[in-house]
Amino acid sequence: MLEKAFTIEDLKRILAEGAGISENIDLSADILDIEFAMLGYDSLALLETAGRIEREYGISLDESILGDATTPRAFVDAVCASAG
Repeated sequence: MLEKAFTIEDLKRILAEGAGISENIDLSADILDIEFAMLGYDSLALLETAGRIEREYGISLDESILGDATTPRAFVDAVCASAG
């Protein structure tokens, strides 16, 4: 269980640290419902992001999160649900 809720700000930080920031995307903007592909993040970047979340937060994420969570909102929701 997470000590505090996993937020969009946590996801933005991990994306920026692990996969970098696309020059065409402003992560400070409202990106909650923009698909990761449109944000410039591919499946490899999301795999790295999931791994970083697992290590940093001590939770296990189901593999389906990468296919099912196509937007930052869905990804954050899936991480929170996985953390119980």
